Amino acid sequence: HVQLVESGGGSVQAGGSLRLSCVASGANYRRNCMGWFRQAPGKAREGIAVIDSDGDTAYAESMKDRFTISKDNAKNTLYLQMSSLKPEDTAMYYCAAVNIALCGSWWSVGSRYNYWGQGTQVTVS
Repeated sequence: HVQLVESGGGSVQAGGSLRLSCVASGANYRRNCMGWFRQAPGKAREGIAVIDSDGDTAYAESMKDRFTISKDNAKNTLYLQMSSLKPEDTAMYYCAAVNIALCGSWWSVGSRYNYWGQGTQVTVS
């Protein structure tokens, strides 16, 4: 079982940056495909980026130039660095994990993930 706890959200002006963190604990989380998702009010959840156990990454096309996913295995932490933020980036941001070492083309499908954090709010004005 994997536990995920996000932090780092907040309010920021357009053009600013934020770094989200997700501390993971539990058995074998390092062998999990892990991703970031977001959901704005009234909108569907969308996948942002994913990183697998080998460190390979994938991004949503619309966000790959501004967002960077990374992880620090020594700190058991997943990160999402966000820059050039826009008001439309306002959403609740979640990290997620699935008991599969390598992510696939399915990575942006939220229902494929076993574990979710509680979310951290990002507001861009």
